[in-house]
Amino acid sequence: MEEFLFFMEVLVSGLLQGFMYSVVALGFVLIIKSSGVFNFAQGSMCLFAALGMVSFWEAGIPFWLAVLLALLMMVVLAVAIERVVLRPLVARPPLILFMATIGLSFFLEGLAQGIWGTQPHGLDIGIPDRPFKGFPIDVSQFELFAAGVAILLVVGLVIFFHRTRIGRALRAVSDDHTAALSVGISLRMIWGVTWALAGMVALVAGILWGTRLGVQYSLTLIVLKALAVLILGGFNSITGAVVGGLIIGGSEKVAEVYLSLYFGLGGIESFFGYLLAMLVLFVRPYGLFGDEIIERV
Repeated sequence: MEEFLFFMEVLVSGLLQGFMYSVVALGFVLIIKSSGVFNFAQGSMCLFAALGMVSFWEAGIPFWLAVLLALLMMVVLAVAIERVVLRPLVARPPLILFMATIGLSFFLEGLAQGIWGTQPHGLDIGIPDRPFKGFPIDVSQFELFAAGVAILLVVGLVIFFHRTRIGRALRAVSDDHTAALSVGISLRMIWGVTWALAGMVALVAGILWGTRLGVQYSLTLIVLKALAVLILGGFNSITGAVVGGLIIGGSEKVAEVYLSLYFGLGGIESFFGYLLAMLVLFVRPYGLFGDEIIERV
């Protein structure tokens, strides 16, 4: 019984961390679905959002007002990125757009250093990272809170996409740009809204991961873990981002504990997710929930 409870504790901890991976992956999915652009700068946007929020808070602004100001900052930044950087490159090959987002990532990091310096910042949102009392297994209160935030974010996005006029327009653009244009949907407006949503998601991810790891420049590396989530779940699927995050989070924790325990292998958690994603590529090149792209020439 004790062994089973220990296994469940490891698995649940991994699944809850997987929700945090999913939040980062959602930012990528939103932009890919509407414009087909893989935004490599999403990690830098998370860092920028977290630094902005911390700077407002350290200036004496109440927490929730600091969050709202950081949200406004990220919406303005995201819309500016879409209009100034990506809109002039709309007709360019996907590789050019991808390279532009890589350059954008370095620009945002440099801009953040110029504004806020290079010192790491602590971020305490008042949710302790200690076991929740009342459960038969040790489950972190912060991880439960982060999972709840992730679930609310996903539910909110699903409702937005399926119940609102703009959301349905976003889905139409995702399915077929040309057909969306033919019925009067403005692609420029849709792309602006999508980038604004991606900025909002970046803020949520930045606050959660900034609380867990501290607001520091290594925070941008979380984008690499989100890449494994996207490969496994599918680059254009919100469901895939969630399921992929859960699979990566749960499997890497279990592998780290049990392979270390029985085979003496350490450090597996850092690369197991990528190994799993690579294996999925052989079977499902577009991910578990991704749409297969058929090109006719």
